[in-house]
Amino acid sequence: MRIAGRHIHIQGGVARSVGSALARVNLRVGFLIVLVLLTACSKPRRPPEPAEATKPTDLERIPAADSSKYPTLSNMKDWQNPYLVVRDDGIGLVDLSNREIHVLKPEEVPAELVSLPLSAWPYGRVVLVTQAAPKNASDQTKEELRKNRGLLLGTLRELDVEVHESP
Repeated sequence: MRIAGRHIHIQGGVARSVGSALARVNLRVGFLIVLVLLTACSKPRRPPEPAEATKPTDLERIPAADSSKYPTLSNMKDWQNPYLVVRDDGIGLVDLSNREIHVLKPEEVPAELVSLPLSAWPYGRVVLVTQAAPKNASDQTKEELRKNRGLLLGTLRELDVEVHESP
């Protein structure tokens, strides 16, 4: 039977439009094709990249910290491992041979620590950290000290370097 350009199929007393049934089938087939194409075109899953903290830094060559080798708190002037000073203008790396401070940007600390010889780490992978008293105790200076301290401690944690804080 044909009504206004459409085929009507009568089945069990119920009239159903063949054209709309075909449209539904076409829609489903089209949806499946799009789904297959999207799946086929997607990149295969790769295992997640290791976190930055787990990437080798060359500090792994240094044994873990051994607190039994540290000098007593009353005698910290005898500290022999790397010694870092948080400053408002950066991070000071103390040259233990002459007590000269080399001021670094926080992002330069990892490279400096890696460049130190194995002999610079007699206590293992630990550094002494202290904070310089600011010359100007403004809010801005205090904020810079907090920022630099946070950056340094976060970096040391990522490098798996223990922190020994000077009182």
